[in-house]
Amino acid sequence: MGVIEELLRDVPLPRMVKIRQKFSRDALPNVGDAVMAALHQEKSKITWPAIGGEIAVAVGSRGIAEIHQITKTVVDFLKAQGYRPFLVPTMGSHGGATKEGQKEVLESLGVTEQFVGAPIRSSMEVVQVGELTNGLPVYVDRLAEAADGIVIINRVKPHTAFRGPYESGIVKMIAIGLGKQRGAESYHKLGFAHMADHIVQATEVALAKTRILCGVAVLENAYDQPVEVDVLPAAEILTREPALLLRAKSYMPRILVDSFDVLVVDELGKDISGDGMDPNITGRYPTPYASGGPQITKICVRRLTERTHGNANGLGAADITTRQALDAVDFDKTYPNALTSTVIIPVKIPMVLDTDRLAIQAAIKTGNVLRDEDVRLVHIRNTLAMEEIRVSESLLPELEGRPDVEIIGEPRIWSFDDRGALDEAFSWK
Repeated sequence: MGVIEELLRDVPLPRMVKIRQKFSRDALPNVGDAVMAALHQEKSKITWPAIGGEIAVAVGSRGIAEIHQITKTVVDFLKAQGYRPFLVPTMGSHGGATKEGQKEVLESLGVTEQFVGAPIRSSMEVVQVGELTNGLPVYVDRLAEAADGIVIINRVKPHTAFRGPYESGIVKMIAIGLGKQRGAESYHKLGFAHMADHIVQATEVALAKTRILCGVAVLENAYDQPVEVDVLPAAEILTREPALLLRAKSYMPRILVDSFDVLVVDELGKDISGDGMDPNITGRYPTPYASGGPQITKICVRRLTERTHGNANGLGAADITTRQALDAVDFDKTYPNALTSTVIIPVKIPMVLDTDRLAIQAAIKTGNVLRDEDVRLVHIRNTLAMEEIRVSESLLPELEGRPDVEIIGEPRIWSFDDRGALDEAFSWK
């Protein structure tokens, strides 16, 4: 037995209880129908190009629920109006900041040429269409800028690194997503203290200098389901988006405990959040310009998702991880985010333990609890799956009797195989 195993051998693991957190279940019965209805409702306010023109449909890397169906519906609508749509990956520096990587990200989300019925034209080339008041250049994807029109698709939700009337949404998608790696680099140059202002200025320039037609804004409920779709004509993007952000914040899920000692997260990835695990859920923000969420002493991450393709951005927000997670990291996919955003914390490497069991025990041991057996611990799959979670018995007195919490299991011990890997099926069945 090595020294690490010896130090952690006697750290007790608390018995865990599965609970169901209850949030509003309002959701769209058919997101395709909602997108089509919203487009028809607003189409008279949109300045359309001549029939037969090419229209770029801007689609990003976020794991938006049913993004493939949303994109297909936009493509179907444009075809029905007599246009020739094509898709443009609109994701700043994601996908390793390469045209191949960005197309691969779209395809991994189900947004394929075959499914949506339109070609994907991926390029990292941009054109400068103006500059901010401080001289920073404003860039737009070259292929989108050359099209007869541009339609932006994005989810509206709180950002993970700054606060303002516009956070993650259509405005940010225009400024950073459509600007590709060079645009993202430009607006991050002076740090997140200026981001809220920079994305608005960049959008104002892009709206004036390009053929942006409208934005398709999607809001999701706490269960990662589309709950609203709004089409914002170009002239109304800046006036209407702030109200959407406020509604999006009201739909957000959370951990219904304000403070605890240890959070165990099964998986982290760009398909879960731009920061791998959403800081709005974990309370761990990469900058001082955003805040909120629970107070957690230690966070342990077990692995990366398959769909993150080795991009471990956000792993630095954890305190402890596993050898499995570290071995899955592709630094060529991970570091472009940090080099572009200038924020290094999310790509730092936490303490690495060889097994799930040792990683969880290390989090408990370093959780600053007087008696390790009294640790207040929460276990989640990821920051999108917030309905059914597991909590230690020590948290039950705080949760029992609440109308928004249902206890759905008996206390159970953790189950590991002989190599120290967590039996995930046992944990969540």
